[in-house]
Amino acid sequence: MNKTDEEKDQLRAGLIAASGAVLTLLATGTIVYHYIEGWSWVSALYFTVVTMATVGYGDLHPTTDLSRLFTIFFILFGVTIALASITFIGGQYLSRREAKVKRRRDAKQAEKNKNN
Repeated sequence: MNKTDEEKDQLRAGLIAASGAVLTLLATGTIVYHYIEGWSWVSALYFTVVTMATVGYGDLHPTTDLSRLFTIFFILFGVTIALASITFIGGQYLSRREAKVKRRRDAKQAEKNKNN
């Protein structure tokens, strides 16, 4: 396995881990709010997404002490993990895009040098 294959495998593993972390947070929040608050699955998912996105519309809110305590930790850990995952995924996208631009620029420069 050469270096680029190893890099691709590491990138793929990182993307899977980041995506898995976000999906696990979504599932955990949805399940907890569904059972603790008695919300529908859609309302629980909606509140989870709104919370993780730090939007906080205020139309739904925790009503029990248990769900408030869960929400405190969910915000602290969930937002941190979600932002780290988005940062990783975005960084990988920008790195790949930058590499493509560099390859094009180098190819144009090589062609220009070849013609001179």
